[in-house]
Amino acid sequence: MINVTDVSLRFGDKKLFEDVNIKFTAGNCYGLIGANGAGKSTFLKVLSGEIDTQSGTVSLSPGERLAVLKQDHFAYEDRQVLDTVLMGHETLYKVKQEKDEIYMKPDFSEEDGMRAAELEGEFAEMNGWEAESDAAVLLKGLGIEESLHMLNMGELSGDQKVKVLLAQALFGNPDILLLDEPTNGLDIQAIQWLEDFLINFKNTVIVVSHDRHFLNKVCTHIADVDYGKIQVYIGNYDFWYESSQLASQMAQDENKKKEEKIKDLQAFIARFSANASKSKQATSRKKLLDNITLDDIKPSSRKYPYIAFTPEREIGNDLLRVQGLTKTIGGKKVLDNVSFIVNKDDKIAFVGKNDIAKTTLFKIIMGEMEADAGTYSWGVTTSQSYFPKDNAPYFENNELPLVDWLRQYSPEDQTETFLRGFLGRMLFSGEEALKKANVLSGGEKVRCMLSKMMLSNANVLLLDEPTNHLDLESITSLNNGLMKFKGSILFTSHDHQFINSIANRLIEITPNGLIDKETSYDEYVSDRKLQKQIEEMYAS
Repeated sequence: MINVTDVSLRFGDKKLFEDVNIKFTAGNCYGLIGANGAGKSTFLKVLSGEIDTQSGTVSLSPGERLAVLKQDHFAYEDRQVLDTVLMGHETLYKVKQEKDEIYMKPDFSEEDGMRAAELEGEFAEMNGWEAESDAAVLLKGLGIEESLHMLNMGELSGDQKVKVLLAQALFGNPDILLLDEPTNGLDIQAIQWLEDFLINFKNTVIVVSHDRHFLNKVCTHIADVDYGKIQVYIGNYDFWYESSQLASQMAQDENKKKEEKIKDLQAFIARFSANASKSKQATSRKKLLDNITLDDIKPSSRKYPYIAFTPEREIGNDLLRVQGLTKTIGGKKVLDNVSFIVNKDDKIAFVGKNDIAKTTLFKIIMGEMEADAGTYSWGVTTSQSYFPKDNAPYFENNELPLVDWLRQYSPEDQTETFLRGFLGRMLFSGEEALKKANVLSGGEKVRCMLSKMMLSNANVLLLDEPTNHLDLESITSLNNGLMKFKGSILFTSHDHQFINSIANRLIEITPNGLIDKETSYDEYVSDRKLQKQIEEMYAS
């Protein structure tokens, strides 16, 4: 258990949270949610002891071990993969190191023997003899094959390092597990494995994630950072969302009833206070009026941008034909004879592990990269708007105020009033519309790129990982906007709910060709899980 008592934290004039009192208990998984900047990651650092509280205390039950998902992917470059995982249990790893160093001594003394025996006892108590095999099981579950276990971390790809650091946090059955965005960089199989692991985990988990499906699968409670407080609710994300919306609406409706009652009483008092026969009634009404208090409904830190894509013309049946596209990058064949046809009303999610292949395909069909072989052709009735995975070129070295940045992409109305109004709906109000483009945060850049796309009025949208850097509120708005879009969509994402709610067709680029199905993402995931189980059964 981890006990938070009267904890408060401010940065300058900004209050993140105050007087927080929570008990995080064993057997529960708490999803920590809140708008960008609300203090979710900061609160995790307070819990881990990385940041000191300005008031209050954080305490663990005696003898309990806390593990944290590390965010520095380059911290263990010279360490072997297996050792990096073992380092997640610091005490165990130190005992192992000291024990190994003693046994390596050329002049092994009696004192060394006594110390080694002592260490062997501690090592056994911590299940040290199963440590390497347990670490290997975690790595394999996350998709790090045994052939990589003895390599140095510096030899792995970025996504592989993410998985190793996640295995490090999970290793050794920690009593309290703090996970900040654990699904970032994970493929579908790794996310499924992590979901199953956390569902069966018996200790305390506190997790920050922008993946709504993940939160729904693993969370027993939601800890909501809002109004400068942290409130805990029983249930998963969807249950919290529905109940919080209902509570907010009920509070507003109750205030509306009170306001109407106040108006009626005020009207009666004004009309009859001077009337002798009605004066007692007017006095009685005044007492009633004095006793009516409107509920203080605090403004939430949550803000939902307005995202809506409106095509300027309808698409014909001839939309996009891709034939035999092939591309090699750095000596590795990324695309090999890729062919498919996009039909009217298709909303296609490109899924699977090969992110480079998906990004390369999008760049080629948008004219940003040349294919080695093959062709593609867009229908004459189509107009395309593209959201690239890397949007840096649109903002780097660009000191235009945001309103002027957006003016470049507004073909019809370039007036200050229109542009500021548009930016306001995308959560850039007042002076924020004058921020320079090169100082925007990751989430702000994404909202700018989405604004650019909305102004294009295109009837085909291509989006490569558009939910990266967005908070849950912006993801929800984008999700709803794409569901309502009347044109066609080609997109990539690792967000389960985002894909499942938008796509009516899935394409996976595999080494053996394309998998192209008109199906839901839930069905695709279920089929892939079953296929993997069958493969593992035959392999064993």
